Amino acid sequence: MKLDELIEHLDYKDLINFKNVEISGISYNSKTTKKGDIFVCLTGEYTDGHEYAKNAIENGAAALLVERKVDVDKKIPQVVVSSTRHKIADIADRFYSSPSRGINLIGITGTNGKTTVTHLIQKIFEENGEKCALIGTLGYKLASNGEYRDAKHTTPQAPELQATLRMIKDVEKIDNVVMEVSSHALEQNRVGGCCFNGAVLTNLTQDHLDYHITMDNYFDAKALLFKSLKEDDFAVINADDNYAERFLKAVPEGVRKYTYGVKKSADVMAKNIEFSLNGAEFTLVTKNGEYPVNLHMNGMFSVYNVLAAITASLAMGIELSVALKALENVKGVAGRFEVVAKKPLVIVDYAHTPDGLENVLNSAREITPKDGKLICLFGCGGDRDATKRPKMGAIAEKIADKIVITSDNPRSEDPQTIITDIIAGLKSTNPERVTVEPDRGHAIALLKTLAGNNDVVVIAGKGHEDYQILKDRTIHFDDREEAIKVFEGSVI
Repeated sequence: MKLDELIEHLDYKDLINFKNVEISGISYNSKTTKKGDIFVCLTGEYTDGHEYAKNAIENGAAALLVERKVDVDKKIPQVVVSSTRHKIADIADRFYSSPSRGINLIGITGTNGKTTVTHLIQKIFEENGEKCALIGTLGYKLASNGEYRDAKHTTPQAPELQATLRMIKDVEKIDNVVMEVSSHALEQNRVGGCCFNGAVLTNLTQDHLDYHITMDNYFDAKALLFKSLKEDDFAVINADDNYAERFLKAVPEGVRKYTYGVKKSADVMAKNIEFSLNGAEFTLVTKNGEYPVNLHMNGMFSVYNVLAAITASLAMGIELSVALKALENVKGVAGRFEVVAKKPLVIVDYAHTPDGLENVLNSAREITPKDGKLICLFGCGGDRDATKRPKMGAIAEKIADKIVITSDNPRSEDPQTIITDIIAGLKSTNPERVTVEPDRGHAIALLKTLAGNNDVVVIAGKGHEDYQILKDRTIHFDDREEAIKVFEGSVI
């Protein structure tokens, strides 16, 4: 593609040294820049891509997308824009010929539940005889029984995202894509150019305030997904969420609105909810009648996730019977209330927010035997919102009988400092109830002596992750593997 074609509809401020060079790719990392790429000088929290423009040119960059003129070879054209972070999405969409316009693209956003809901919707499409690709936290995959391919973020950066959508459409011949859409991706315009046909809100609770600072900012970022919808698209909103009304008001006129919930009146509801070791059961209530639902998944959060998926499928015209058949066959999602041992019952979950931890512990409490204890092992990530640490400590102390406080992904922070922040939320540090062990592997090993056969253990925070980010390195670490080693005699 020629440079003039790439920037034809781009709102740029200036052109420097313009030459209509051939552009063969888009890069934003000078180390991986190839001959013919346009190098986008992204400005981030820790680095400034403008400082690496010369390196990118040495590696073959044919042009630059910049926010200010860079002192480099005058033969290299520079396209000056107000924000490279936002405009990279525009040129990526243009370079890959707007792949989302030929796809039924469904975006799932919210603090918790995004991954599960995307998987459930993918299953429903397949039960309906349609192919559906998934893009999200665990990577992307082209079928529910396929393998994940790596993704660096919950929502990839724009060039990778648009390339993936183009591949899904042209190479794999898949017309449906369900995608997790994070608040960061929305605020940074990583999904710019994407034409969503539908959007689903799971919930909005405290998370990422290290980045968004306030809940209002966090809401504004999430709301961008719904504001992007067009006439005849659909929006699915959790009626029980505190921000439900604000999201509904953010949806443009002409967009079809649907709600789901348990507590408040909604288009799709669940009642008579019961939990057991086998899963959740409830009565589904829609405008067309009531239907019994039996899930292999457990917990109230699973009920909400299933309601979100059902409502989205109904919005797309999929028969309810098809959706229920698909959902009742789902065993669960990796790292989401995943049972890895049965005596004691050991559950690994990704819960890493106050609301997420409260939900998973309440669900675990529902299935804890009367003569058993509920034990919670968790930590909090470093270099992230510190205000949620004492809140999570207080939640664990309130719901669990025993808690083990350890490290999560400490990153550059001292693990002991993070633990001290968590402990600040406790009313008591009685060693009969509270155990502190900064080494996560050692902490999981301690569960062998802390838990009896009738107890329920929740290992929260990392879920599907198979790594731990330390100050100076990232190591292999998987909560599931560690728990299986400790409780090898009762592994599922």
